[in-house]
Amino acid sequence: MRAARDEILATIRQSLGRGPLEPDATAVLAARMAAPPQHPRPAFEEDLTTRTIRKLESRSATVARVADWTDVPRAAEQFRTENGIEPRVVIGAGLAALAWPSHWSWHSGPAAPDAVLSVTPAFAAIAETGTLMLVASPDSPTTHNFVPEHQIVVLKVEQIVRHFEDAWWCRQQTGAGLPRVVNLVSGPSRTADIEQTIQLGAHGPRRLHVILVG
Repeated sequence: MRAARDEILATIRQSLGRGPLEPDATAVLAARMAAPPQHPRPAFEEDLTTRTIRKLESRSATVARVADWTDVPRAAEQFRTENGIEPRVVIGAGLAALAWPSHWSWHSGPAAPDAVLSVTPAFAAIAETGTLMLVASPDSPTTHNFVPEHQIVVLKVEQIVRHFEDAWWCRQQTGAGLPRVVNLVSGPSRTADIEQTIQLGAHGPRRLHVILVG
């Protein structure tokens, strides 16, 4: 992909009759990329973690906090049993090494129609709106966000950022390039198309549970 981009940019430069940038101009652009200008953004004083939890819960999501990664399977099992969910689970590959309950029937990879519960890692959470940023990858297939009736998202406290722009900046800093799909999730799937009555699970999971690590 980088080679194709370089070829396109080289063609543009050639059509403009412009050669490579001078070192001074390159330095100016590099500095701008390293510290982009801050445009006006909503201001709030609330702690990022507190705000994220409050926003998620205000939209019918639930949140459980655990100390570290080893506590994630226990918290996931507690959510499953409290809600009477069958242990037919699909788990993101990035979480597959955890000690999941032995009675679960689970696999990693995309979610098939028989999957009842998905457990997937978040890329980030945005405190501004209490939104989870889920990036399509082998660790987090997009089907996890739409096929199962129930979804657990695992989020680290340090993945919480203040504004939308910060989440995209984090993605850019990874050097991984643009993902094929990004899903922004602020609660269980819902619609009010039928007689203006809120119905959960219209286009995806009707239960969203966040396990916050740290």
